Order: sequence, then structure tokens, then C-alpha cells
Amino acid sequence: MASGKILVAQGGGPTAVINQSLVGVALEARRFQQVERIYGARHGVRGIVDEDFVDLTQETSHNLELVASTPSSALGSTRDKPDEKYCQEIFKVLRAHEIEHFFYIGGNDSSDTVRIVSLEAQKAGYPLRCIHIPKTIDNDLVGSDHTPGFPSAARFVAQAFAGANLDNAALPGVYVGVVMGRHAGFLTAASALGKKFPDDGPHLIYLPERSFVLENFLHDVKTTYERYGRCVIAVSEGVHDAAGTPIISLLAKELEHDAHGNVQLSGNGALADLLCEEIKTKLGIKRVRGDTFGYLQRSFIGCVSDVDQREAREVGEKAVQFAMWGQHNGSVAIRRTGFYSVDYDLLPLEAVAGKTRTMEDEFISASGTDVTDAFRLYLRPLLGSGMPDAFRLRFSPVDKVLRRS
Repeated sequence: MASGKILVAQGGGPTAVINQSLVGVALEARRFQQVERIYGARHGVRGIVDEDFVDLTQETSHNLELVASTPSSALGSTRDKPDEKYCQEIFKVLRAHEIEHFFYIGGNDSSDTVRIVSLEAQKAGYPLRCIHIPKTIDNDLVGSDHTPGFPSAARFVAQAFAGANLDNAALPGVYVGVVMGRHAGFLTAASALGKKFPDDGPHLIYLPERSFVLENFLHDVKTTYERYGRCVIAVSEGVHDAAGTPIISLLAKELEHDAHGNVQLSGNGALADLLCEEIKTKLGIKRVRGDTFGYLQRSFIGCVSDVDQREAREVGEKAVQFAMWGQHNGSVAIRRTGFYSVDYDLLPLEAVAGKTRTMEDEFISASGTDVTDAFRLYLRPLLGSGMPDAFRLRFSPVDKVLRRS
């Protein structure tokens, strides 16, 4: 017996546009006569297990639109990483509430959760349609040209490095900016889109797709500093040596670990401080400064790509359409068609779940310390309209009077 109930939840790290996907689901679902109730789970899968639901059917369209343009996860999120037993509990709750359409907005782990829940439903012979809606600032979901949330975070990174470059040009020294990205360097690479003039920073970019050698890093910094009298550096938090050991593990005396046992890379500022100390002590450069972007880039209000907003809304809408009109579970994927437009596919969950995309070789320079024009062409349309620009004085010299040469 059809219940007409759907459930939507948000998982993993928030983004600037994840609520667009949530609202895309809620508003699109209202167009289908068979949908009687639209539930939202608070704090992701944890809210499902705890039966902590809210009735989104009662929200006004106007308020939903206001929420859509607000960063971060309106329903709340979770870092719970469900195993098979956890997913069985999720399915029990969905079945008890007679929910027949399950939409989960999230990244790699979320897609795997959707896959396992869909298998549980199939084994039980329960008619549950499961759709994964993509979201991650890391841009590391396979099968998609890019992932909602990434363009806005990339816009923030590009603008932040453009500003850091201006600061560094006014008061020369070495600046190190550490950006999120454990396995994929897309977000750190976005720093290159803030460059306007040939001598602008970032002068050096280090990504987890290439092994990080401390001696080579110091040589690069020294050479760049001697050439320009300054050096702006973008570093992915996940840079590692040839053996795959995170660089922070090699430099830090004490390490913090997250709930999954991974070395804590985001938000603690350790890597930036450690690299700055290496530069000061090994190269003797006095003015060395470091920043850790941490969580700023995820939900920064007022720095959102209009392209990202539109596509995040559309993946939510398409998820509902795939669920209502299609016969398959799956993960919504963005396909690029032409320059610039996109279309949407529904990929099998097993093609996406638990897999990680990294930057393609064609996007990384031969030196491993910069990006290519192919990457710039890939990213530029995603950043949206109205990107700010920086200009310079022309410095027309005035003849000296007292100190003539």
C-alpha cells in the first residue's frame, strides 16, 4: 500500500548550497500528487535512527526559499559513519514510518549508506526508492564533472588567496595557506584562479595527488623568494610523503585524531605552523605567516557561486524526478555539456559509493607545484558571475633630486 511519504536528510560537512538541494527536494515533491508528507531527519542518519523527524510539508514556500539561500545544513548533519548494522536500523525506522522514498544529501560515505539501505529494502521486499544527492566541497565524488558545494568553496579560496597575495605584495614575506583536502586537491588548486598578473601568488601549490618532499619544498620556497622577494604558498591539508604518511605526522610531536581514527587535518592550524617554522629555521626568512582556512570555506555567507546555487537546486529536483518517474535507485551526477551547460544522470549506487575521485593528471603541472590551463578552463565557469578583480598602480617613476645616481 503506497504511503505517499518521503524522507530527506543531510550528512557530512555543510556547504554554502546544500540547502538548495534540500529545498529542491521539498518543492519538487509537492508537484507530485502521490506525495502526502515530506519528512526531514534532523542530524542526518542519526536523526533517522532516533526518529527525530520534522514535517517539511508544513513549511511555507517562502520560508523554504529563504532557507535555500542560507549556507550550512538546515536540518543539521552528522559524522556518523554507518556500518551494515546501523543501516539495518535505518531501514527499520523507514519501514515503521511507511516511508517509500529516501533522499540523502551527502558525499562518499552518504552514498554508501544509501547503497546499503537500498539493499536491505530489496532483501525485505519493501518498495523503498533510495536516491543519493551529491554534495561535497572536496569535489571527490566519482562519475560527476563536479559536485555541488565545491564551486562556492572554490570561489572563497580563490578570493581569499587573491587577498592574501595583495597583502603579501604590500608587506613582502612568505605566506602559507593550508586548505581542506585529505585525498583530493581540487579545493587547494582553486587558489590559482585568484591570480591576475604573472608574478601574483600563489606561486607554489602543493596537492595530495603528488608526494610532498620537505627538502624540495624548502628549495622551491627559497628559489621563489629570491626571484620575487616574496612567496605565497597554497598547501592541501592532506599532503603526504611517498609512503602515504601525512606530512603533519612527520612534523608534529602530538597528533589529534577524529572519530574514525584518522589524523585530524582540518581546523587545528598545526600544518601551517609547522611549515612556517621549517621555513624560518631552515631558510632564515624572518617574515613568515600561515593561515588554516579550516571550516571558513564550507559555509561562508555572501561568497556563493550562482552557478553552484542553481545546480544544487537542480540536483534536488532531479532526484525527486528520478525517484517518481524512474525504476531505479541511484546517485545523481552532473554531466558537463558544451561550454558551459550541464545535464543530469542517475548513476548506479555501487558506481559511486565509497569511491574517491582525485585530480586528473591533466590538471596538474609537470612541476607538481601549479595547475594547468586545462584546470583553469574547467573551474572558471563554476565560480559564477561577479568574481572580484584586483588592479595595480602603474608606478610612473619621478626623478630623484637628492639621491641621483
